[in-house]
Amino acid sequence: MSTLFKIAQIGAPVLRERAHEVTREQLATPEFQQFIDDLIATMRDANGAGLAAIQVHRPVRVVVMEVDGNPRYPYKPKIPLTVLVNPVLTPLSQEHFDNYEGCLSVPDLRGVVSRFAELRVQAWDRHGTPIDREVRGITAGTFQHEVDHLDGMLFVDRVTDPRSLCTWKEFARHHEAGFRLQVERIVARFGS
Repeated sequence: MSTLFKIAQIGAPVLRERAHEVTREQLATPEFQQFIDDLIATMRDANGAGLAAIQVHRPVRVVVMEVDGNPRYPYKPKIPLTVLVNPVLTPLSQEHFDNYEGCLSVPDLRGVVSRFAELRVQAWDRHGTPIDREVRGITAGTFQHEVDHLDGMLFVDRVTDPRSLCTWKEFARHHEAGFRLQVERIVARFGS
């Protein structure tokens, strides 16, 4: 049985902390594995594309992501359930794209953030097995958004033009159609 966590909201001091590294010993405990299950359940319950442990008041370097028919992000490419422990992201080029982002910790607000288009991702999975892969496009944006949380950053800190900030309702009304076209171009170029 999963426990659903309360998600910290902007203004909560924990969201501005740097999360701590996870040790292999800590990761291997049944309690920590249950925490990961509960983090996944909380993300799914909130219809998030991802959730960082720090967003549920646990400042450890763990993020979970999954996109598959998400009603909040119907235009996002699929991301299979992914657990990253102690992730390190390295840009593979200086190419960027503009990404309209929202966040479970910043309710009812979206804004444009410039993200690296191609990344190398190094981390452990939930069992401590090394991950070393590349991600591109919109998916790379999701990875950067979630890993930012582990360093006390919110998407609003990276908004390139504060005039892009809008509620979800106004995004749907004025910006979503154009952004969907942009997503299609990014996916055509980078594959995700």
